[in-house]
This record gives sequence, C-alpha cells and structure tokens, in this order.
Amino acid sequence: QVQLVESGGGLVQAGGSLRLSCTASGRAFNNDAMGWFRQFPGKEREFVAGISWNGGVTYYDDSVKGRFTISRDNTKNTVYLQMNSLRPEDTAVYLCAADTAHYRPTIVPDGYDYWGRGTQVTVSS
Repeated sequence: QVQLVESGGGLVQAGGSLRLSCTASGRAFNNDAMGWFRQFPGKEREFVAGISWNGGVTYYDDSVKGRFTISRDNTKNTVYLQMNSLRPEDTAVYLCAADTAHYRPTIVPDGYDYWGRGTQVTVSS
C-alpha cells in the first residue's frame, strides 16, 4: 500500500519556523516530482512548492517565495518543507503529493496522483 505521511506541523508564533516532512512508503518516488500544497477551510488546495525528481528544479508560489524551501532526500524517500518567517495567513493544512507521470513539478493539484492526509500548521499573531 502506497502512503505519504506528513509530519512536523504544529502551533508557532508569527515569525517562527517549522520544518515539515513527507515520507513515502510502499513505493519509491525517486524518479517523480513532488509537491507541497495547502488547504484553507472551505477552499480548494493551492500550490505551495514543488521539486523535481533530483531536486534540481524547484517552484514556489509567490506568497511563500523567499520564506519557504522545499528539498528532498531520495535515500530516505522523504520531501521536506522548511518554513521560515511564518505569518498568520500561512495557517492551513499542508499536504504533500507525488506526481508519478513527470520529472518536473506542476502547480496543478490534478497533476498529482498520490496524496498524504496533511498536517495542520497554525501560526498565531
């Protein structure tokens, strides 16, 4: 059974940092693009960051550019999202996803075929 499991979420004050992890099991994603999305209550999932199969290409939404960094360790089948200078508007459920059809990430949620269940990030003001 293929699973993506996120961890590292929690409550942090504005200006603080969190590091999210997404570990895959049941299948290696070494050749696949990976992405982080977030979902606000009652809203659709929105793209946060994506990374190519070897980490050579990364994309970021403008709202997180310069504050968040996506990375991956294929030896551990894990993708990370380092989040710095957090703001209250970053409060959301963060989900990781795998796109097994492409090497480079896409910003469209429909392009991903495996999803984790998400981890809550809450930033207090």
